[in-house]
Amino acid sequence: MSVSGAEQVVPVAGMPCWINLMVGDLVAARAFYAAVLGWEFRRSSLGDQFVVASADGLPVAGIGERRPGLAPASEWTPYFAVRDADVTAARIQERGATLAVGPIPLGRGRAGLAADPEGATFGFWEGPALAWASGAGSAPARLDLQTRDVFDAARFYGEVFGWASEAAIDVTFRQHHVVVERDSRPALSLRGGGVPSADQPQLRPRWLVSFPVDDVERAVAAAVDAGATRPQLSATSWAPKGFSRTLQSPDGGLFTLSHRED
Repeated sequence: MSVSGAEQVVPVAGMPCWINLMVGDLVAARAFYAAVLGWEFRRSSLGDQFVVASADGLPVAGIGERRPGLAPASEWTPYFAVRDADVTAARIQERGATLAVGPIPLGRGRAGLAADPEGATFGFWEGPALAWASGAGSAPARLDLQTRDVFDAARFYGEVFGWASEAAIDVTFRQHHVVVERDSRPALSLRGGGVPSADQPQLRPRWLVSFPVDDVERAVAAAVDAGATRPQLSATSWAPKGFSRTLQSPDGGLFTLSHRED
């Protein structure tokens, strides 16, 4: 995927390199996230049904309109950079996970979509990508996996993405969660609390994103005015440092708003 005038880089293998959201109504989604997060949108090389959100001129996320008849749930999905999409796809299947799509050619790269053994959806990408990093600028401040067993999850993702072989990546096991750092800076975490059989989608294993804002309460008010709701989450809702709120967009996508850290 490319955007006119946007910088492209070779992302660090094994690390998140993008986030994406598929929605039922692209026009409504653009209006919602513009109101809440002040995003602007540009067309991408993927056509009229996919746009790239930007903040302060830098790419933040992708939002696309799903085809009629596909799964109705909207869910923010992280994409991880890989050196070889075919090798990654094989590792995913060998470890009991589901390869849903790909790898398929997409722009200047190749992409795939999968679900881990607990059902959390994630993507992988081989090739150059938009200059983007978790925690940088207005990109997501955090990427968190809610899962049943954090240590099983760390083993799965570590083997699929080769974390142990990447010098820039450190994996730290703590009492209740696992933190993955890139160059000594937190990039994502894995936490318990996911219940595969839960009736409430927000309690099931899944990846969640946290977007930084200057004023959480103001952003929450704007989100509620634009049609967001506040779901009831479990006590293990992995709040980042300081004050945060988790919301559900009108299209069903869960996301967290947290104070921007200097």
